[in-house]
Amino acid sequence: QVIRPEPCGVCGSRIRFGKAAVKCRQCQLLLHVKCREQCPSLCMPQPRYHAWPHAGVLADFAPHTPPLVPLLVVQCVTEVEKRGLTETGLYRVPGAEQLVREWKRRLLQAGGVLPALSSVSDIHVVCGVLKDFLRGLKEPLVTFSLHPAFLQAADIPDAAACSTALCQLVSKLPPANRDTLAFLMLHLLRVSNSLDCKMDVFNLSRVFGPTLVGHSSANPTPLVIMEDTPRQCKVRGVSEIWSVSGCCHHSHPPSLSVQVVARLLALPPDFWKGFVGVKQENLAPA
Repeated sequence: QVIRPEPCGVCGSRIRFGKAAVKCRQCQLLLHVKCREQCPSLCMPQPRYHAWPHAGVLADFAPHTPPLVPLLVVQCVTEVEKRGLTETGLYRVPGAEQLVREWKRRLLQAGGVLPALSSVSDIHVVCGVLKDFLRGLKEPLVTFSLHPAFLQAADIPDAAACSTALCQLVSKLPPANRDTLAFLMLHLLRVSNSLDCKMDVFNLSRVFGPTLVGHSSANPTPLVIMEDTPRQCKVRGVSEIWSVSGCCHHSHPPSLSVQVVARLLALPPDFWKGFVGVKQENLAPA
């Protein structure tokens, strides 16, 4: 009998006080009795995981073995690719805010033993959890120290020189940031290639630019925020830069953070696979 209400490890719904439940002696997984048959697979004895922090840098959530991509990110992306690549407006259409907050809380509280996301009926909620997790980091994937260099590299008019500069900068990121960025770029490329999603590089860059690149500090001044705005007349060759990403049909020039993500998405997929592709089997959620 449940004394303290806790979420079911399979469906994620809260098991209420006094209700019967099933709990594994080895991994401490707690389930509704009705969810027992849906339990993933036989577990192995393992230590109980501690809850993740509510906020931290990416390395705080990353595993100890490469590729250093947090399990929360892997599980959200896996679920989105499993049943979301036919959804129009993926990542642009918001999920129910209350559900997004609740599922993010559950995942952070669960730590390394994440409840299944298959019970989340609206895939936009899963997208919202991923975006909210990335937004909530103390430092974006493009770190504060490398932020100015990324902006300068994305401004290089020559496409080849720009790509070379960005590849060098990506390699300088902390390992967890680098691997997670590579994992997300490959995922976003798959989303952009889905005709049903109707989310091209421009749309995805607008969604993820402020999240992955952000500003040069945790508390940007109004002046810094103003500088991260479209600069149609200030940047020489901005239209040429943007057209490289295949987005020249959009009338409005991109903000700096959006431009960086678009340029990153223009890098060859093999470059990103070099960080996560070889050990991709390690990314499969347990």
